Amino acid sequence: MANILILGAGRVGSSVAEQLVHERYSVTLVDENPALLKPLQDRLDLRAVAGNAANPQVLAEAGARDADLLLAVTPGDELNLVACKIAQQLFNVPTRIARIRNQELLAYQSLFSEDGFAVDHVITPAQIVTDYLRRLVDTPEALQVLEFADGLAQMVVVRVEANARMAGQPVAALDDLLPGIDRRVVGIYRRNRHVRPDGATRIEVGDEVFVLAATKHMRAVIRVLHGEERRARRIVIAGGGNVGLRLARALKDDYQVKVIENNRERANWLAEQLPEVLVLAGDATDETLLDTEQIERTDLFLALTSDDEDNIMSGLLAKQMGTRKVIALINRSRYVGLLQGSRIDVAISPAQATIGSLLAFVRQGDIVAVHSLRRGTAEAMEIVAHGSRATSRVVGRRIDELHLPDGVYFAAAVRDGEVIILHGETPIESEDRVIVFCDNKRRIREVEQLFAVKLGFF
Repeated sequence: MANILILGAGRVGSSVAEQLVHERYSVTLVDENPALLKPLQDRLDLRAVAGNAANPQVLAEAGARDADLLLAVTPGDELNLVACKIAQQLFNVPTRIARIRNQELLAYQSLFSEDGFAVDHVITPAQIVTDYLRRLVDTPEALQVLEFADGLAQMVVVRVEANARMAGQPVAALDDLLPGIDRRVVGIYRRNRHVRPDGATRIEVGDEVFVLAATKHMRAVIRVLHGEERRARRIVIAGGGNVGLRLARALKDDYQVKVIENNRERANWLAEQLPEVLVLAGDATDETLLDTEQIERTDLFLALTSDDEDNIMSGLLAKQMGTRKVIALINRSRYVGLLQGSRIDVAISPAQATIGSLLAFVRQGDIVAVHSLRRGTAEAMEIVAHGSRATSRVVGRRIDELHLPDGVYFAAAVRDGEVIILHGETPIESEDRVIVFCDNKRRIREVEQLFAVKLGFF
């Protein structure tokens, strides 16, 4: 069992720790604040150590000598960098990951080399969440948009509307509605219960459908499952923090963007950074401000402050006043399921959006990407298949020859730049990038074992 050392018990650190404990990894969590550690230690089967993450004695007490992976996600970039260097030089931890928020540091890649701070992988949660939001803005019909194989394939989650052509139709009807376009429905969630899809499964209004296809075909697939929504033009972002700034910068050339920031000094700074964007100093929960800014003409309202209550209230108010669609960041992941699909159209947990980037380094095998779904209960992975029929359980075998665990679906393979939707007669070849959907995280280890290569291969 892998030993994982997590430095920082904030939102990202605690969410990752909880996820890994549920998957039966051995987890040790370090933080200077004992008040953050105690509730996690009481609730989860993990070890907690109170102390400075850059103190060699604290790291030694936390078991750094036996750690397989160190994840430094404290609030301080400098602390994360120093901890990685100590982990390499004093304890020889094989894999070291650091969260870095400062964009200027990221410009100097030599800082992260073995001769520098010895960081194997850098993650920037604010940028991960920004990219996630950008895909949702560009695909207004979707609840989630996940990319695989450098953007060649997408998995999209859509809610079936009453006017959708597939409403009330069996999955097999997609063949008639989408001639010449291959795709794979890998999951249907109906009233929060998973329905295993086959050709005879009828798609009902309100179903959340998980479908995978080549990115170039995804618009056509969405049209028949959901219907096509008008592209957003007017966007209001509530909150000019790291995510709000990054998203406004990403959207400013293609959309009309306004940012509402309640800190006047920060608002003035944002106005300097974003000359093409209208920045308003004010409270996004102020009904008078929203009315003055004609919120009823807004296509998309994004509540992106660091305060859950403000995001919920501003989102609900904007929707009540006529905004077409609302997306809100909700840090307390338990709230996400309660809110999504109500007046808040899409609720996003930043920790859940980020966790997939971390899980890719924890998983066994050649994992290219991991995406956490359904608030962490399901997962989609992109795995490179290695070996031959003699050394691998999947290579050289047709899909219908594989003994897949219940709830595991091989959806597609990317081979020589082409997206191949997998059917029963399709064989897996060595070096295929296989996209796997798993509706139950307890099956992940079995998926990893399927792709394991026998020692004889080497």
